[in-house]
Amino acid sequence: MGRPRRYDLDVLHDHARRLWIDMGIDDVTMRALSTESGASNGAVYHAFGSRSGLLARVWSTEAQKFLTFQRSRVVGALRDGDPVSALVTAALTPASYALEDADGARLLLSTNADRLMTPELDAEAEGRLRRLQRDLGALLIDLAEAMWGRRDRAAVTAVQYCVVDLPAALLLKNADITDPWPGTCSNTRSEESPRRHRP
Repeated sequence: MGRPRRYDLDVLHDHARRLWIDMGIDDVTMRALSTESGASNGAVYHAFGSRSGLLARVWSTEAQKFLTFQRSRVVGALRDGDPVSALVTAALTPASYALEDADGARLLLSTNADRLMTPELDAEAEGRLRRLQRDLGALLIDLAEAMWGRRDRAAVTAVQYCVVDLPAALLLKNADITDPWPGTCSNTRSEESPRRHRP
């Protein structure tokens, strides 16, 4: 049996991302990606190794875009010398990102790095997820130091609640992730306009 035909990894990734956004994480399978992209099952497995590897690759690519977006905003606020503003900026970044890329934000909120860290992952995919965790941890530490001059667990956890847990909970609570506080900005969307739903 010959080697599976190679397909452009970026093209397969784009098909997988669209499948995830349109159908939800449970429907992102190797077979579904094969059908969606026209690539053989063998080519899909050759590209990603496993379903876990596929999910990790798609999610980590999105997460890296988001963290770069968030870090650049926080750095700008810290440059102005206002740690409170930097913390607020970091906390509002998920909603800001959702306004720029609602599909990407929806994909990000459907899971997290811990859930994607399965025994089936190869070293490269696991490494990508762990680097993202370290990058986020470094950002939380920077904010804790700016706020209180502290790097201890309690300080970093407090920042995490403000920057990660609370924004995610607010965005997930509302079906329209681009408007986490419905009713407070009535001029941004009419009562009759359709709501976008998370898969």
